[in-house]
Amino acid sequence: MLKTKIYNQEGKESGEMELPSRVFGIKLVDDLVHQAVVAQMANSRQVLADTKDKGEVRGGGKKPWRQKGTGRARHGSIRSPLWKGGGVTFGPTTDRNFSKRINKKMKMKALFMVLSGKLRDKEIIVVDDLKINKTSTKAMKDIFKSLPIKGKVLLSLDKSDHNILNSVKNIPKVSVIASDSLNVVDLLKNKVLVINKRGIEKISEVYK
Repeated sequence: MLKTKIYNQEGKESGEMELPSRVFGIKLVDDLVHQAVVAQMANSRQVLADTKDKGEVRGGGKKPWRQKGTGRARHGSIRSPLWKGGGVTFGPTTDRNFSKRINKKMKMKALFMVLSGKLRDKEIIVVDDLKINKTSTKAMKDIFKSLPIKGKVLLSLDKSDHNILNSVKNIPKVSVIASDSLNVVDLLKNKVLVINKRGIEKISEVYK
């Protein structure tokens, strides 16, 4: 078992907590983490660009001129890709699929690797509990200032807290995520993971 310090909301050490080595003591494998990141980014990609081909463009039902005798090149429709306002050949469409598959064990192992790396780099800060009586951006700023934090923060809670969620909305470089929804991309995008004690326990429960 591994150990880490526990802080209170005033930024003072209040004890230590044991962390499961199966989650926080995994050796980093760059290729697996990269594969998990690529898969997550690809699966969250939205297909927006969409063009119409010749059959989807409106109009063009009548042949523009007769086949022979005009001296001009023959054409069957003004909606041909050769014409202005016509369809697009090989253009992007919404039926494209960018999704990539990665099995659950590999995805979970990659998450453990990133968590383990953050623990080794002292980028995981465990707080005994996080509570504020009302929505207050200043109160949350004061809590973050009291903790040994440098860089972007990913705040992870075991359950939703209305006051905390509304309080961090206007704090730059702070994101919030549920402990059972942690993922490789969000962890890598943020420098420090601030998580409450119950959140650590939640991770152990979810990823048995």
